Amino acid sequence: MSTYRRYTDAEIDTANDTDLPELLASLGYQVRRVGSYYTTQEMDSLRVKDRRTWYRYSESVGGDAIEFLRHFHGMAFPEAVRYLLAFNGCPVDAPSPLPLRKTRPSPRRGRPAFVLPQPNGDNERVRAYLRGRVIAPSVIDGFIRTGLLYEDAEHHNCVFVGQDGAGKAVFAAKRGTYYRGGAAFRGDVAGSDKSVAFRTPCDPVLDAVCVFEAPIDLMSWFTLYGKTNALALCGLYDAPLDTYLRENPHLRRIILCLDADGRGRETSRKLVAKYQNLGYETEEQIPPSGKDWNEYLQKQNAA
Repeated sequence: MSTYRRYTDAEIDTANDTDLPELLASLGYQVRRVGSYYTTQEMDSLRVKDRRTWYRYSESVGGDAIEFLRHFHGMAFPEAVRYLLAFNGCPVDAPSPLPLRKTRPSPRRGRPAFVLPQPNGDNERVRAYLRGRVIAPSVIDGFIRTGLLYEDAEHHNCVFVGQDGAGKAVFAAKRGTYYRGGAAFRGDVAGSDKSVAFRTPCDPVLDAVCVFEAPIDLMSWFTLYGKTNALALCGLYDAPLDTYLRENPHLRRIILCLDADGRGRETSRKLVAKYQNLGYETEEQIPPSGKDWNEYLQKQNAA
């Protein structure tokens, strides 16, 4: 049960007054200015106007800072407000928010340097957290052994590491191992290359790749059905799939294993059409029950 408190109108206003180019840069997007608006290298149809509102023309969707985190990072409304208040330096549990800033620092230029979080001396909290999500110990150990997963020293988060075609770490997604205010922390390491995201090394014997929204869903599939070529978009942005296909031209089949909620199904249908038009054999795999593959795995374990 969520323990988020009700936010005041003033706190919500503070969250929505967030400088969007600054926020996007902190999340690892490559922000650039084009005339009177801002966009990103990762989403060239995105337009940020007046530094406070955004619109993505390829999806015909837009909004404020809260809606950006909800749409592209899967946050619930209270989680997004909490994140933005913290980003703006406002104590979340203060009786009233700090005054709105009248001036803003200049937006960062380009992508910030990517540095992996300092690893912890062991991975016990990560192992315990993922075992609690019913991920098989052999799957957990396999990802740790190959350097794709570890526990950070500062907050004991799961760190899911994305490696490029040369095996170099260029992306990392963090997932909290304990719940704070009803939801675990989620976020990408600054400077992450979102066109790579999280994926397994490609087996040239296999001609298919399974595509998930989140690393834990990918690991759930491995627990249920075994290893395969797989990637997690860490959202619904499909550039990581484009990259994986470009790096592995022998792949001809795409199995879309996105969430069973409205956004997941809508995105899956769009990607089926897109990649079929590009000549790929494309299919959808929907979790038989639950919102995503981890929920289905947990239901199977409880049966």
